[in-house]
Amino acid sequence: MDTLESLVITRRLRVPIGTPAGSTPGWGEVAARQLDAALLSVGFTCSAALLERLSRLPGETVVDLGVRILAAVRGLVGDHVQHNAYFIDFPANVPDTLEFWAGLLREALLDPVAAARVQSPTLDLLTLPGYGRYPHAYADLLAAHAELIPLAGDRVTVLELGGSLESEARELYFSLAGSEVPLAAEDLAALHILASFCADEPECVPVRENRAIVNEVRLAAGRPLLVDTVTDVLRLACGCSGGDVTLATPTRFRSFRRAERRAFLQALDAVAIPAKLGDVHRYREQWKRLGERLHPHEYPQFPRAAHVFEVARGVREAASFDSRVEAALSTGRTADAVELLENAPGALLRRLDHLLRTGPSASAVLDAAERAATGASGRVLVSLREHLQNRLAPAAGRVFTNRYGRAWTAPDTRAPLEQEVLSRALAVLDEEITRRLGDPGELIVDPDVLDVALPLSGKAVSPGLGILPRGSLSRVDGELLRFFVHWRQAERRTDYDLSALMLDASYDNPTHISWTNYTNGFAEYSGDLTEAPAPHGASEFIDIRLADATQPIIIPQVNVYAGEQFHEAAEAFFGYMTRDAEQKGRPFEPRTVRMKSDLRGSGRVALPLVFLRGDDGDWRVKWLHLYLKGHPGFNQVEGNRVTASLLVRSIVERDYLRVRYMADLLRAKASSAGHTTYIGLEAPDDLPAGSRAYTPATLHELIPA
Repeated sequence: MDTLESLVITRRLRVPIGTPAGSTPGWGEVAARQLDAALLSVGFTCSAALLERLSRLPGETVVDLGVRILAAVRGLVGDHVQHNAYFIDFPANVPDTLEFWAGLLREALLDPVAAARVQSPTLDLLTLPGYGRYPHAYADLLAAHAELIPLAGDRVTVLELGGSLESEARELYFSLAGSEVPLAAEDLAALHILASFCADEPECVPVRENRAIVNEVRLAAGRPLLVDTVTDVLRLACGCSGGDVTLATPTRFRSFRRAERRAFLQALDAVAIPAKLGDVHRYREQWKRLGERLHPHEYPQFPRAAHVFEVARGVREAASFDSRVEAALSTGRTADAVELLENAPGALLRRLDHLLRTGPSASAVLDAAERAATGASGRVLVSLREHLQNRLAPAAGRVFTNRYGRAWTAPDTRAPLEQEVLSRALAVLDEEITRRLGDPGELIVDPDVLDVALPLSGKAVSPGLGILPRGSLSRVDGELLRFFVHWRQAERRTDYDLSALMLDASYDNPTHISWTNYTNGFAEYSGDLTEAPAPHGASEFIDIRLADATQPIIIPQVNVYAGEQFHEAAEAFFGYMTRDAEQKGRPFEPRTVRMKSDLRGSGRVALPLVFLRGDDGDWRVKWLHLYLKGHPGFNQVEGNRVTASLLVRSIVERDYLRVRYMADLLRAKASSAGHTTYIGLEAPDDLPAGSRAYTPATLHELIPA
């Protein structure tokens, strides 16, 4: 139950509390006020309704609940660990880089053991005494810094009153399971927990990875499985074996009970028609391993299920749908390819750009696309809309990202599309998307959310505090901008390096702040740590005075210099804070944290976001959620400057489909119906009863089915 409660608090910023039996006199009100004060110290507060409900509970209950709430929000903001800094006075008294290293060398020469290393033919500066490890205790750092001066501009995140734990968990479960966009790995794990708890399930589970998790519960309960392709069964088998339902990594299948084997084979037999057997080739090795566990020869009543494993072993031929389409395209038979693709509307729309460039008649292709639009998923429509609007103007380059956020660029060699063709295609998509939207009633939109990108995929986005989809743009308020990274190694020495690349408006003339350059005229680095042992790990910071920044593009990054990758470490997260210069305070102050997210991509260089100064002088942040492959070791900001610059420029210059677009479509359908729809960064307290609110945690629900 504690896990479910924590999920609701951190994902929805709602505290699940059932309706109390009656008012309980005592010290519940005092405990509620104390909890609110404790929450305020980490940048959270109780809504009026939540505070009133807590006040009616027994004091002991409030204290117990308060401990769990504080633990959840402190983890959300990154305050569950000790954030020490190498330079105790940071950001003050940061030494010049050369002077710092010269001082370490002088100290080493006075140490006979270290002096022998200094005089050897090769010198590893990282082995100098005292380097890379905290020279003081965390208590010493606290004593060296004044208390933070609270200001009205500090972040205060409101925790709302929720319903019962059962109702809140069910609502979160339905939101995740019914999502039209793929979920992050953390959300898939949450969905698994929720599916085991909730008896109900949504009517439609469009994303197949989500469906596999729902099917695990149905299999355990002996209910019919939700499958319409053979791959759905493979995903389910992987999930039941504790493996990867995305099928990105091979799974070691467990031994299945006889009832489970029968259910798998029965489901396979129902969907293994010849037209779908071609899907087996993509995962043929995993199918072979699964066949060894299911023993299909023991179930002659399911002959079509046996065909799946025959295809995997090469005994039976089966051409895949994609191979037939590719064969038609490769021989110039675009009309035949279009005719084939009309049987799979989503596949046709995904290939629309290519078909328009290669087909003999753009009009015929658009006619087919118009027919296909009614049968494709809402996510495909919205994704294609974003793609085509970026074809209106030539692009400097194309950026590609995989499911892990690994990114790379390539020159854009595609032939341009005619304006008339694009205009018609966009009109078709706008009409179909609008048709699928419901009546919002009275529509209220917070202007601050208009430049937030619609979440077309959540795979590379780790849940956290203040996280927005890739391509989103939001304002940065405050005089000081401070990045931070914290990590804790699992098994071997691990060295991450927080760095910042600064560029001019043309993405040139680079400078940087890192362990090789501690300070310049407007930025300071907190010092390099080369290991992060348990229990406290290690933290690094970069402080930037925005008014003094000489370059308008600032790209924070985290480099794996040595040791474990982000997904291998026991813990790794990045974030940023803003504050005014007069506030003082420790290097890490939770109430000034604006964003915090786990690092878990498979690359060795993380590019979470980019800060941009506009022509008006104001700073904004654009969300990247990207990872570079990097080198096996010794990654530095100087070594990936060109790649990082190209990637960031591609993201910055891309025209993302934003909430503004969906809000305009909803306004066209708004009526005087007796309900309200609100879209914003936070839901206000005074919304009418029965209102529908969309916040960053639920923006995926704006994508029509």
